[in-house]
Amino acid sequence: MAENATTLHALIQTGADAATALSSPGGVPLTFGGLRALTDRTIAALNAQGIGRGDRVGIVLDNGPEMAAAFIAIAAGATSAPLNPSYKADEFNFYLSDLNAKLLVVAEGSETPAVAVAEKLGVPVVRLRPTPEEGAGSFTLTFANDAAAPAAKGGPAEPDDIALVLHTSGTTSRPKIVPLKQSNVCASARNIRETLAFTAEDRGLNIMPLFHIHGLIAGILAPLSAGGQVSCTPGFNALKFFGWMGEVRPTWYTAVPTMHQAILARAGRNKEIIDANPLRFIRSSSSSMPPQVMKEIEDVFGAPLIEAYGMTEASHQMASNPLPPRPHYAGSVGLAAGPEIAIVDDEGEPLPAGEIGEIVIRGDNVMAGYENNDKANAEAFTKQGWFRTGDQGSLTPEGYLSLTGRLKEIINRGGEKISPREVDEILMDHPAVSQCVTFAMPHDKLGEDVAAAIVLREGQTLVEKELRGFAQERLAAFKVPAKILILDEIPKGATGKLQRIGLAQKLGLV
Repeated sequence: MAENATTLHALIQTGADAATALSSPGGVPLTFGGLRALTDRTIAALNAQGIGRGDRVGIVLDNGPEMAAAFIAIAAGATSAPLNPSYKADEFNFYLSDLNAKLLVVAEGSETPAVAVAEKLGVPVVRLRPTPEEGAGSFTLTFANDAAAPAAKGGPAEPDDIALVLHTSGTTSRPKIVPLKQSNVCASARNIRETLAFTAEDRGLNIMPLFHIHGLIAGILAPLSAGGQVSCTPGFNALKFFGWMGEVRPTWYTAVPTMHQAILARAGRNKEIIDANPLRFIRSSSSSMPPQVMKEIEDVFGAPLIEAYGMTEASHQMASNPLPPRPHYAGSVGLAAGPEIAIVDDEGEPLPAGEIGEIVIRGDNVMAGYENNDKANAEAFTKQGWFRTGDQGSLTPEGYLSLTGRLKEIINRGGEKISPREVDEILMDHPAVSQCVTFAMPHDKLGEDVAAAIVLREGQTLVEKELRGFAQERLAAFKVPAKILILDEIPKGATGKLQRIGLAQKLGLV
């Protein structure tokens, strides 16, 4: 049973055969029996193509039940590598190469640039055909040709096998590969299940993207591990949310603060639906929730808003506010919810309650280390085995954690983490650009947005609109700078370095 499952194959054994595992608004439900059979068929099909445990399978699918089912079925026997479908060819080229993908899964009829990139890289492409009449998320895979030999390591994955690989944005370097073991993701699913007291009676409405750790673990795996069901939408849409709520009748949902705010903006005209479908709780993670918004959501929905704290390296959840009757506080991300949490000083020594320092964690949901990156691992782990989150905060005597900011310079745009260096490198590709520094500028709804300051090569002319157009061709929309300043000189720090932190203020963007 999945009570303490250490593999995804074991995790999906919990639900009763005839109970619904996955559904979609307007669709036929897929039972747990159906999900288990689909998973076994997928593992066998991959194995016959030479793809087995530890082999990386890139997945480029739109949000919805097929993406949820494909992630589970592939990760149960190989290594899932979900990629943002909105990436441009350059980004797919980087990620598929960096991952050393052995296969790419795309939807039948999909026009994604990932296909041409995969063909150029010699990565076989398999087409996924949805069979919704057999249940939400059901699919068949069509392989282009027969493999020369079956997989060396076939069958369901084992606890130490890598289930999922995702990239995290580094501030001063290329994005790093985060390999998460079967046991890591199952531990995180268990931690979330226990925190939120999931049962087979729970129905989640998933609006989170499924190339993101938050959606995959909290949105999908945690409720399924309790035998509960998840209704998978095509992605967040504030205009459709209340229609889905009326149809699906969820007991809960999880989202990032910007989504909650968009839902709140439409709540007034949907009071009847809210009253007819009482939620057990609402969960928020991936970015800090303004206390004013938390109070308003709780007033409107009559349900507790449970704020949690997660990151990719911890297979998502690290801390969470508890359910009532225990208190939850605005401005706090709650109590340790799975891994141990401590606050340390610059030397890595533990600090007492109330003192501000770096947040460190350790536990069975935390990755063993970044892939092929000794330097990053030496910096990320202390001698005592704690993982440095790069976030700053403090703990109350009761163990409630508050975040005070990030130590690094990652831009957090409404929960989407963006590496300034990655944007720099794209802008620097423009022949007129001589110098570039990308940084965060404050944004009233997203928290932060992307800005860049550039210096042109001598004798060159360029307008902001033209450079933004250049970036749009090469970067996903959320990474494109909202503001580009063309300067004669970029302000530098005392040592002559370009400094991202505080740049928005220096340049009058605050």
